[in-house]
Amino acid sequence: YERTCRYFCRKTNSVVVCVEYRLAPEHPYPAQFEDCLTAAIHFLRTAQDHGVDPSRVVICGDSSGGTLTAAVAQALVNRRDLPKLRAQILIYPFLQGVDFDLPSYQQNARVPILLKERTLVLGLKYINMDLSFIKELFKGCHVSEQQRLKYQKWVSPDHIPHEFKTRGYKPSPKSPPSEEICEMAKLVFDPVFSPLLAEDSVIAQLPETFLLTCEFDVLRDDGLLYKKRLEDHGIKVTWCHLEEGFHGTVSALSLKFLYAP
Repeated sequence: YERTCRYFCRKTNSVVVCVEYRLAPEHPYPAQFEDCLTAAIHFLRTAQDHGVDPSRVVICGDSSGGTLTAAVAQALVNRRDLPKLRAQILIYPFLQGVDFDLPSYQQNARVPILLKERTLVLGLKYINMDLSFIKELFKGCHVSEQQRLKYQKWVSPDHIPHEFKTRGYKPSPKSPPSEEICEMAKLVFDPVFSPLLAEDSVIAQLPETFLLTCEFDVLRDDGLLYKKRLEDHGIKVTWCHLEEGFHGTVSALSLKFLYAP
């Protein structure tokens, strides 16, 4: 990501700090979030030492980095000892582990580079959960009836605009929850892992947001659902949707420009 960060630095004339957080599974969850939060707090406190106006600090991430960005922004909303974030930039982020059968998961299940099954494999390795339960998570067996009632107001195909359902989406019934799998999958509902599941009191305090989604990406609908939640709470959202985009587009484009003659 160094080349991508250098590209952003040059194109935006900004100071760019890249956090080399510890990686899973060698370093168990939530070490990655803790590293990013620690780095953000330190930089907010010392921004002026780097020639940065502390009122203009923006945090940014793509894919799982977008997850961490969203989680860090949420963790900072009640900090009265720090400057407020100016904005957050979320580039095709993973935001929820409730429903892996949303339209974008169905439509783009076999679209490289982030296949549907690969998304769950990476997610389960991240929280050190047994990979043998992937099929049950696809079916929704990890979500209790109580959780379904709570989260359906935030995570549901009903909240996805119709134009995103026209490409081969077929609603499918959820399987009954499994008490064993629900117990094992508790971390999936932690807002650090699934920022879309944060309480309204947190969402309402988030900073202005830039959100990028790609049509050919299993995570597209995570972004659409988060956009709706933010806007429902009066948060300004600048949304960019790449109709021909795929997961990893930004890194691919920045490398192309860096190597162009």
